[in-house]
Amino acid sequence: MQKTPTVYDVAAHAGVSIATVSRVFRRPDDVRASTRETVLASVRALGYVPSASARGLAARRTGVLGLFFPDFDDVDHTGDADPSIGTDPSIGTAPSSGPGPGSQEPADTPTATVEIVSDLHPADTPRRTDLYFDAVLRGSEVQAWRDGFTLMIGVGRGSNPVEMVTDIAGRVDGLALLAHSVPDAILEHVSRRVPIVLIAGDRQGDDYDHVTVANAEGMHALVAHLVDDLGVRDFAFVSGPEGSPDDQERYDGFRLALEQCGLDARAVPVVRGDFTRSGGRAVGERLLAAPAPLPRALVCSNDQTALGVMSALAAAGVSVPGDVIVTGFDGIEEGRLSSPPLTTVEQPMLELGRAAMSVMRRRLDDPEQAPISVRLPVKVLLRGSSEPVS
Repeated sequence: MQKTPTVYDVAAHAGVSIATVSRVFRRPDDVRASTRETVLASVRALGYVPSASARGLAARRTGVLGLFFPDFDDVDHTGDADPSIGTDPSIGTAPSSGPGPGSQEPADTPTATVEIVSDLHPADTPRRTDLYFDAVLRGSEVQAWRDGFTLMIGVGRGSNPVEMVTDIAGRVDGLALLAHSVPDAILEHVSRRVPIVLIAGDRQGDDYDHVTVANAEGMHALVAHLVDDLGVRDFAFVSGPEGSPDDQERYDGFRLALEQCGLDARAVPVVRGDFTRSGGRAVGERLLAAPAPLPRALVCSNDQTALGVMSALAAAGVSVPGDVIVTGFDGIEEGRLSSPPLTTVEQPMLELGRAAMSVMRRRLDDPEQAPISVRLPVKVLLRGSSEPVS
């Protein structure tokens, strides 16, 4: 029986060290291209297949990173949202949990900026249609691969998120997950086993690593445009699920923009959504059935909600933006293709996933370093759901 080739055989055949062979598989970008090709040629010639279990025992690592998200992107989600209208005290009176516009970030974090771009005639060239989680996942997978790791993914569709998170944590070297997607006690328990990176939500007295975007600044810039440039004075805010840190920060930016423009943010109704398109349709239908007239602008906390609201308005013959302006947040591709195209705040979803994995790599390389905070910039895209036809 032919002997199974080992890493020692590959190193001898390629004329390199065992450490170099290991780097080719774990961190290929750290190896010179010519050396990498020499090693891979030896791998092919010998028929060598690396053993993940052996590598894990040697390095005391699994070579796997984890990513967990709840199910917010299911457009056919049928869970009951609470589209009740009124000023929601749980949002309207909550203190801002993150830095507002103009505040300072930690020294190791790039300054988060906001750019406002007119995108009234988005190109018709086909692009990949992404939801928020799809793009974050793709960025995470690419960066994990570049760092020599495999990515294990968990999505909380119809399962117990606590069980899923604890199961994943036992199989990976580190875990990235959406902030507030599992109870704090479970998060603390899991963090004893593996490093944790929280996606979305600034640090609130914890020692986890955080990766987020300029939620408050982006929403602030969008609402200031609606007031200052389009003359809007009558608003409603369509929120996400209770406890979402992204939603809270976006509401903080919304509220601050109104106050700085001399409007009473406390009098603006808040409608509770759930970040899904079906939830957005339910909100739109409830607004249409309410005795109060529709506000001039419906500012939605994410794109899926905004697209659902627009579908309900279209079915009722309400013109967007002629009768009601509708805006979103995220920058998913469906918003560019909707009719009219959706005005939104585009966050760098791909980079969010990549940043989460990069922070995880830094934490694994130096477990004792101070907590890491990364905050990424956003871009306001002005499109047909808000802008007057020229």
